[in-house]
Amino acid sequence: MRNATLIGGAVVAGVLGFAGLTLSALEGREVVVLRTHAADGSTRETRTWIADDAGASWIEAAVPERPFLQDLLARPDVEVERGGVVRRYRSAPMPNPDGHAHIRQLLAQRYGWADCWVGLLTDTTRSVEVRLDPVAQ
Repeated sequence: MRNATLIGGAVVAGVLGFAGLTLSALEGREVVVLRTHAADGSTRETRTWIADDAGASWIEAAVPERPFLQDLLARPDVEVERGGVVRRYRSAPMPNPDGHAHIRQLLAQRYGWADCWVGLLTDTTRSVEVRLDPVAQ
């Protein structure tokens, strides 16, 4: 009985450690809220990582089927809440393979170990880079 309790405790500790590490990786650095608009007019909020390069901001859709990506393909005007400030952007998905390579490099540089950890949990080989250009307010 004692061994079962020890094993159970170790399993629970392992699960909690895994969950804590994953949460820290996902939320430990800057996360923005992307607001897109669905076909029915509703607003979709997606928490995502962001990087800045060449005068634009960049985000990643881990797979082309992501609902927010489908929204912005149909309606490219989006809002990003960053540091408590909401700004409007015009989104533009970038072609692969160059877009994929660029966003993977930016996110790896910016998020470091967290990007490596998430990469172990999520297959981003089909990811889509999205350029966000500011729209005059």
